[in-house]
Amino acid sequence: MSKVLIQPATYEKVRQAVDRAFELFPLALQGKKVLIKPNVLRAAVAAEGITTHPAVLRAVVDKVETMGPAAIVVGDNPGLFDYGANEASFQKTGLMEAAKGYYQNIGNEAQSVAFHPDFMPAVSLSRIVLEADIIISLPKFKTHGLTVITGAIKNSYGFLPGAQKAILHKAAGSPERFHELVVEVFRLRVPDLFLVDAIVGMEGNGPASPDLRDIGLILASDNAVALDGVMAVMMGCEPGRLRFLQKAKELGLGDYDLNSIEVLGDLPHLANFKLPPLGGEAIMQNETIQGLIHGRTVLRPQADPDLCTACGNCVEHCPVAALSLDGSLPQVDADTCITCFCCQEICTEKAITLR
Repeated sequence: MSKVLIQPATYEKVRQAVDRAFELFPLALQGKKVLIKPNVLRAAVAAEGITTHPAVLRAVVDKVETMGPAAIVVGDNPGLFDYGANEASFQKTGLMEAAKGYYQNIGNEAQSVAFHPDFMPAVSLSRIVLEADIIISLPKFKTHGLTVITGAIKNSYGFLPGAQKAILHKAAGSPERFHELVVEVFRLRVPDLFLVDAIVGMEGNGPASPDLRDIGLILASDNAVALDGVMAVMMGCEPGRLRFLQKAKELGLGDYDLNSIEVLGDLPHLANFKLPPLGGEAIMQNETIQGLIHGRTVLRPQADPDLCTACGNCVEHCPVAALSLDGSLPQVDADTCITCFCCQEICTEKAITLR
């Protein structure tokens, strides 16, 4: 039986909730490489409630430091609006300072891994995701116009660097298939522990809604399906209606049925919580968002001849071998490129643009 912790917390005293989570879900971190992944949707100040709050990240980093890891990495790949702006997003949110020097631009290095052929034969995954011994995921308690809620499972979508996330959005074609795609990304590397920032949550048409809700909780579990199921119940949504939870259960990743979950703490039902349409219309029928997604899918890297030194770093680090040096400039095979932005991230001369 999976366990889900529901612990009262404030941003000023969040460490107490973090300690409780690590007590209930112990991790052997001595000598291990640990990746801590907050939700960094885009560059936004903490008060907007769009990203994991810096106080939560700081408390987790402080806790992990006491447990003797060999290395700590803090990182994420931002979402649709800020692909390739990893460092700027961390700076504006306050998460860079909260990371205490452990921040790394995890979009710099990626590795191609086999994926579900119904969507793409392969995707580019940030290399640290594959190298980390332990992954601690820090989602935000939010709604999402396509998946209804965005929590433990959806937070792993940030393991994918760059605009390939938009390509996958487009490849899915429907809300139901996107739900299934999110689960396929999640199971590429299932994190070991999840702590959800539900001190201030988001309702309405997330994941960047102005409708914030004071909740005053930290949620934690070592099973994402159970955790997201509890989140759905709190929001007033029947978990079994969410296709991504159905799919995760079918794949043996966990169960969202409350009868199979030991809830540690009081499970609140948030009155009149505003949910987006369950059919995904908030995104699938939004012409502005769909236009932005399409625009991202047609971007390809191009080198500025005035800045490029032909060092070959972009060619070496391309996870799908879409770049080659032709004379003094890298050239892209447009059919192979998955617009992961790794070439742009790795270029020390800032010579790569995406057009």
